[in-house]
Amino acid sequence: MTQPSPKAVVLLSGGLDSATVLAMALDQGYDCHVLSFDYGQRSQTELNAARAVVSALGVSADKHKVVRLHLEDFGGSALTDLSIDVPEEEVEGEIPVTYVPARNTVFLSLALGWAEVLDARALFIGVNAVDYSGYPDCRPEFVAAFETMANLATKAGVSGQPFRIHTPLMSLTKSDIIVEGLRLGLDYGLTVSCYQADEQGRACGVCDSCRLRARGFEDAGVEDPTHYQA
Repeated sequence: MTQPSPKAVVLLSGGLDSATVLAMALDQGYDCHVLSFDYGQRSQTELNAARAVVSALGVSADKHKVVRLHLEDFGGSALTDLSIDVPEEEVEGEIPVTYVPARNTVFLSLALGWAEVLDARALFIGVNAVDYSGYPDCRPEFVAAFETMANLATKAGVSGQPFRIHTPLMSLTKSDIIVEGLRLGLDYGLTVSCYQADEQGRACGVCDSCRLRARGFEDAGVEDPTHYQA
């Protein structure tokens, strides 16, 4: 009798990295349940991108949840507080104002809850510690600590059914990520990475995320399919 595919919860923002992680999880044979968040971010078009990626990769719409959070009620980040400008220049050695306090902790906590309900033991997140913005919740130390907590705080974990958090992009450069996604047939033209994309999903081309993305395509030696504002 054929064994059912193992279930996984995959966090998907609609950006380049998380879309690649979803493609990788599917390629590894996981039955993927996809979780996105409307958390009051500037660019709502990334959620449209997430839906487009889910459809393009053949995940059924009923396995994609978009959860509304109101992190804009807290503010404290250029992504959730319109009074804070998105920086157009990188400041070496500083955590940028685009960092959203505890975002990945919140996202992984909700993914963990859904995973336990689904009887899934794998969680996938597209964090990276090479070509990234310096966010503290993208580091391997954070992921390891959260995984330990997950297995202390859940019925499944204390019953000997541990969760594992998969971070397949952690040590890859942006160009490495792009090459892998293209190998898997991912259309990066569907993704939105910009912190302040317009209503059509067109990128600003100057924010930190745009700069990292553009450099990645250049280093990979492939055409950048990003739609930019005029």
